[in-house]
Amino acid sequence: MSSDTTSNPLDEPLRKLVGDRTAKVLGEHLGLRSTGDLLHHYPRRYAERGELTRLADLPLDEHVTVVAQIAKADKRTYGGGSGVRLEVVVTDGSGSLTLVFFSKAAHAHAHRLIPGRRGMFSGKVSVFNRTRQLAHPDYQLLDADDGREAAEAADAFAGRLIPLYPACKQITSWKIAQAVDTALNSLAATGWSGVGEPLPDALRASRGLLPLPQALEKIHRPSTKADLDHARRRLKWDEAFVLQVALARRRADDSALPAVPRRPSADGLLSAFDARLPFTLTEGQQKVTAEIFAELATDHPMHRLLQGEVGSGKTLVALRAMLAVVDAGGQAAMLAPTEVLAQQHHRSITEMMGDLAQAGMLGGADIGTKVVLLTGSMGTPARRQALLDLVSGDAGIVIGTHALIEDKVKFHDLGLVVVDEQHRFGVEQRDALRAKGQQPPHLLVMTATPIPRTVAMTVFGDLETSVLDQLPAGRSPIASHVVPAAEKPRFLERAWERVREEAEGGHQAYVVCPRIGDEEDGRKKPDDAERRPPLAVLDVAEQLTSGPLLGLRVEVLHGRMAPDAKDDVMRRFTAGEVDVLVATTVIEVGVNVPNATVMVIMDADRFGVSQLHQLRGRVGRGSAPGLCLLVSEAPEASPARGRLDAVAATLDGFELSRIDLEQRREGDVLGQAQSGSRSSLRMLTVMDDEEVIVEARDEATAVVRADPELDGHPDLRSALESLLDADREEYLDKG
Repeated sequence: MSSDTTSNPLDEPLRKLVGDRTAKVLGEHLGLRSTGDLLHHYPRRYAERGELTRLADLPLDEHVTVVAQIAKADKRTYGGGSGVRLEVVVTDGSGSLTLVFFSKAAHAHAHRLIPGRRGMFSGKVSVFNRTRQLAHPDYQLLDADDGREAAEAADAFAGRLIPLYPACKQITSWKIAQAVDTALNSLAATGWSGVGEPLPDALRASRGLLPLPQALEKIHRPSTKADLDHARRRLKWDEAFVLQVALARRRADDSALPAVPRRPSADGLLSAFDARLPFTLTEGQQKVTAEIFAELATDHPMHRLLQGEVGSGKTLVALRAMLAVVDAGGQAAMLAPTEVLAQQHHRSITEMMGDLAQAGMLGGADIGTKVVLLTGSMGTPARRQALLDLVSGDAGIVIGTHALIEDKVKFHDLGLVVVDEQHRFGVEQRDALRAKGQQPPHLLVMTATPIPRTVAMTVFGDLETSVLDQLPAGRSPIASHVVPAAEKPRFLERAWERVREEAEGGHQAYVVCPRIGDEEDGRKKPDDAERRPPLAVLDVAEQLTSGPLLGLRVEVLHGRMAPDAKDDVMRRFTAGEVDVLVATTVIEVGVNVPNATVMVIMDADRFGVSQLHQLRGRVGRGSAPGLCLLVSEAPEASPARGRLDAVAATLDGFELSRIDLEQRREGDVLGQAQSGSRSSLRMLTVMDDEEVIVEARDEATAVVRADPELDGHPDLRSALESLLDADREEYLDKG
C-alpha cells in the first residue's frame, strides 16, 4: 500500500477541476465537494445500444433521464400563427413520450431532432391532454454530433455502456458525466500520482481486487459488463473494509477500558430468584445468559446487543443480569423509551421478584434489594426518595425514562446499564447514562426488532451480538389476516364481532390507530392530499362504544394523557377491568398482558413492517391463541397491501426485517439520523453483500489487532478520516 505523503488529489475541491459554477451546483444539490466525492458518485445504471428505458413506467412529476429514439417531429403554429410549437415523439417500444419546445427553442432544435435519431432526454414528466410530456427538456444526441458523419458516430456509439448518473433538476446526468470525464482525464495525465490505496496490498492480492484507479476508471467508463463486475467488487470492498476498520477500532478501544468485574454470589439474590421461577429457562435463554455472565465477570466493560423475537424472554434475561450485578455489590439501571414501558417493566419486574424487591420494607425478604422507578412525571416526594435510594445504594435496580440521565441523578456504584429498544434513544442519551458509573459500566442493549446479521455487523458493529430466537413454552400461535375494509366492509364488521366474542369469552383486545385525534384533525401531509386523514384513537373509540362494541368496557390510551391517567388505564387493563384498549403505538413494545388475545390495527398500511410485527407481539402471550387483524383501505395490488400480506404470511421477525429493509434500503449505517450526512454506502448494500461484509470484518479485525493506530497503513487511515466526519466519529465513539 502506498505511503506517499503528498496530498491526495481526490481531496482537491471540485472548483479547481470544473469551475466555480458547476462546483457550486454539484455541492449544493448533490453534496459533491471534492474530486473523490465526484468519482464516488457512481452511475445509477447504464444504457446500452438496443436497450431502452421503459417509457411506459415513467412516474409523473419526477425529474427523469431516458434513452429513446425519435419517432416523429412536427412543427406547428398556434395563436393565429403567432406562436410556434415543436412536438417530438420519442419511443422505446413500451411507450412513447412527447418533447415540447416553444417559440425560439422550437426553431433552434427542429433541425437536430429528426426521426430516426437517438438520444438522452432529461426533464420533469407532466401530462397535457392525457399525454405524458417533457417541456423544454435538456438532451444529448447519441448517434451523431454536429460536424461528424452519422455512420462514424453510430460506430463509435455501438456497444457502448452509457453511464446514467443520479441527477437533479439543476444538473443533468450527462453534465455530471462530463465532469467525471474531466476528473478522470486529469488524474490519468498524472498517472494517478498521489492517489492513496486504502486496501492493504496483501488483502487486494489475495482477493484478486483491482487497484483503485482501475476500479474508478471502469465504473465510469466500462467497455464490458465484466468491467463493471470487477469495478463494483473492488469498490464494495473499499466501503465494507473501511467501515469495519472503524468499528474494529471502536471494539478495540472498548476492550481496553477498565471495568469492575461483577460475579454473582453462590447463595445470593440471583439464586433466590431462580429458585422461585415457576418454569425453566429456554435453551436460548441459558446460552445467552452464559455469554452475558462471562463478560460481566471480566475487567473490561461488556458491550452486547441482545436481540430477539417478540416474546422471547429478553426482559427475564436482562433481569437476571441485573440481579447478578446487584449480587456483586453494584447497581443496575434500565432505560426505557416511554413512561408506559418504564412503568410496565417496573410492574412486571417487581411482580417477578416478589418480596426480593422489597428490601428494608415490612415483609421484604432477607436477601433482597429495592427496585425503584424514576420518570419525569413523578411527584416531588417520590422522586426525592428514589434519588436518595440510588445515591445511598439502597436501590439495586432502577427503571426509568430519560429522567435517569439528568445531572441530579447520582448512583452509589452503577455496574450495568440496560437500554431497552435502543433505536428510540439518541447516542448522547445513552452515553450520558453510561458516564454515571465510577468506571465504565457494562452495557446491554436490547431490541425486539429482529436485525439481519449483516445489519447487526454494521449498524451495531461495535457490539457483540446475542440472539434469542426461541419462544418460551406455553406461548400460543398468532393468526394474522388482512381486512380489506374498502373492498369488503363485511370483513370489518366480522372483525368487531370477533373482538366481542373474545371479550365475552373473558379475554381482551387492543385496537391501534395511527393518531390521537382532536386538535390533530385537518392536518394532512402535502403528499397525502388525496387520502383521508389517518384514523384517530378518540374518533374510533367513540364509534366503537356507540356501535359494534356497545356495552363493552372500552378505554383509550395515548401520549397526550397525563402520566397518572396512563398508568391507571394500563393497571386496569392488566387487571382485566377493561375489555378493549383503543391506543396509539404507545403499546408497541414491552406491554405484557397475557389475557389479551386480539390486536386490531386500523389503517395498518400506514405503519412499517417491523412496527406491525411489534404490535402483533402484544397478543398470544398467554395460553389462548392470538389473533391479529390488519385493517386497510389500500388497493389489493398496491405496494402497501403487499407489505400487509407479507406480515400476515409469516411470524418470522427476521424474515420481515429483511422485507422491511429491502423496501426502505439501509440509508447510512453510521447513523444518518444522528449526523445528517450523506449516506456513506454508495455501492455496498447490507442485504445483498453479506459475504463481503463478513470477510471484511475478519480482515479489519486482524489489521487493527496488528496495528491499532494504523501507523503502517497511512492511506487506510486517510480513507477512514474521509469516511468519518466529526459527527460520525462521535456517533461511533458513543455507540
